[in-house]
Amino acid sequence: MHPTWAPAFAGVRTRGMAQLTALVRLLLLFLFTTLAPATAQAAPHLAMRLVAESSAPRAGSTVSVAIDTRPAAGWHGYWSNPGDAGFPAQLGWTLPSGMTAGTPDWPVPETLIVAGLMNYVYERPYAPIVDLRVPAGLAAGTRLPVRVKLAYLVCTREICVPEEQVLTTELVVGDGSVRPETKAAFDRWRRAIPRPLGSPATFARGDGGVLRVSIPYPADAALAEPYLFPAATGSIEPAAPQAVTRDGDRLVVQTRGAPAGPFAAVLRIGPDQGLAIRAAPGAVAGTRGGEGWAIAALVAFAGAVLGGLILNVMPCVFPILSLKALSLARSGADGPGGEREARVEALAYTGGVVAVCLALGGAILTLRAGGSAVGWAFQLQDPRMILVLLVLSVAISLNLSGLFEVPMPRFAGSGGAGGAFATGALAAFVATPCSGPFMGAALGAALVLPWPAALAVFAGLGLGLALPFLLLGFVPALRRRLPRPGAWMDRVRRVLAVPMWLTALGLAWLLGRQAGVEGMTVGLAAALVAGFALWIGGRRQRSGLGLGWTALLLLASLSGAGLVGRQAPATLPAANGEPFSEARLAALRVEGRPVFAYFTADWCLSCKVNEKAAIERASVREAWARNKVAVLVGDWTDGDPVLGRFIEAHNRAGVPLYLYYAPGASTPRVLPQVLTPGMLEALAR
Repeated sequence: MHPTWAPAFAGVRTRGMAQLTALVRLLLLFLFTTLAPATAQAAPHLAMRLVAESSAPRAGSTVSVAIDTRPAAGWHGYWSNPGDAGFPAQLGWTLPSGMTAGTPDWPVPETLIVAGLMNYVYERPYAPIVDLRVPAGLAAGTRLPVRVKLAYLVCTREICVPEEQVLTTELVVGDGSVRPETKAAFDRWRRAIPRPLGSPATFARGDGGVLRVSIPYPADAALAEPYLFPAATGSIEPAAPQAVTRDGDRLVVQTRGAPAGPFAAVLRIGPDQGLAIRAAPGAVAGTRGGEGWAIAALVAFAGAVLGGLILNVMPCVFPILSLKALSLARSGADGPGGEREARVEALAYTGGVVAVCLALGGAILTLRAGGSAVGWAFQLQDPRMILVLLVLSVAISLNLSGLFEVPMPRFAGSGGAGGAFATGALAAFVATPCSGPFMGAALGAALVLPWPAALAVFAGLGLGLALPFLLLGFVPALRRRLPRPGAWMDRVRRVLAVPMWLTALGLAWLLGRQAGVEGMTVGLAAALVAGFALWIGGRRQRSGLGLGWTALLLLASLSGAGLVGRQAPATLPAANGEPFSEARLAALRVEGRPVFAYFTADWCLSCKVNEKAAIERASVREAWARNKVAVLVGDWTDGDPVLGRFIEAHNRAGVPLYLYYAPGASTPRVLPQVLTPGMLEALAR
């Protein structure tokens, strides 16, 4: 089920909607029976054949038959539990008297997110296997015609088509012999069928819908791309992120869900490999009522504070912080009144920063609850927002350059709680393209915490970002270390305009990457209109007047955002490596090659710095080439939900993410968010 059907089925994921789910699926079944005649003449998009393991089974034995299925290019079929959308295949058997068919065994599926809906699908050839019981007492040579009618849904990423097929084969009672080529095919198909896990798994539910599942799994066993597929709806939210960690001889999967009792699931442990598990309520390591997630929330909060503190040195944030510090120096807050004013401004600035971080965090949690795979800085995936930020950066740069003064908020001038609040909000908003140490892991943890704890983590990010100015406001000794007011402050203000102009330049480049030359032209034209309006406003201010009607020109410049559209993503340069896909990663690991996979975005400043300073250095490339290290690049500029899902699985809320897969290692090594050439060269060795 895809964009055209998504609105009608968006409510299927909501807890307590089991009756609606059943009604929807009955409706689809009705559509199958009514629409199938209209589509029966077209070639099916799933090529199928019915293959018996033995064409001469013994009387009284069991013979396996496989439905060898090969999707056409760009199409996919569905698992027994289709996920948020889709419909499982319906099998109707016509068998000789006394012959019975068992329940199909389905191979491990793949994940596919379309329009924010999680689908459990097969985009590659697959073969469900069914055991047929042959009646006892049949004479050799007895013919056993087997017929199965399949009604199923087959989809691309844009459309879905209900189809029907009738498959037949004929068995003859015999000696049970199996041809070598058929045995090889069934061996291959059976390897993709999940193996039953002999030991029971346990699960525990936490506050806010958090679900933790503990699964027995040897500590030294290989593990690649783990994912837990619920066998039926109602136990695990399909679109919820999953964090998988090792705890000795157990795996702990943390996600969201509300199972009413024991439930079945399939744990993927590698490409086309899985374990069939059954989880019952019980103890899970690290879960003690609400204490487990509370400790995790405290750790994530501390990481967010440290990450926010580091953001202050970013070129788009540092000028704003510096100007607020200079405003304290200019005000000379030494007396009782000045002391109070400094504290008020510091609290107001902090309030603005935290308010924006909470707003962005709330938007992320809301969108994710609706099925979207968004993360930190999600708004920068929209070129219209890039244009707004471009115009804003140009306006700030012109203000710092002395072209005009802004009466409210007061970026560089006198105090005032309103101006300080607006300045803090602005600082938080323009900091969103950045990510640094501590911050990525903290925000990734927030996505699997209950929503109150998650919002506390986002508030911690804002607190860290506001901490320097907060300390200046409440610690007089720090303010006394600030230089005394003087003419030098205006010169410093002009110097601080330089990083803001560089920020504007970077946003113009990003707009070109996302919306093409036409989009960048619209953005530059909007910036030109804004500059002209502010030049007029500055002339009016020098004459003793206000900005006046120039605000209308500023609004007109922002209207250009409506003219900007996204172009197709640019192809990655060959020198940067291959485009990332889970299939390509799996193939490289089967070959035994070391793999460096990194996830980036054009709007991520930290990503670009790491790429230029470390990843793209000639010495690093030479070291990787000597040691045959494969490089995979995941470009998340446009918010690709498939990449978003993979990033979430590694406990990250956004980019950058750097992973190194050593040959034979069961899990990747997650590298720091600040890279050096020496670090990467050492990996190759």
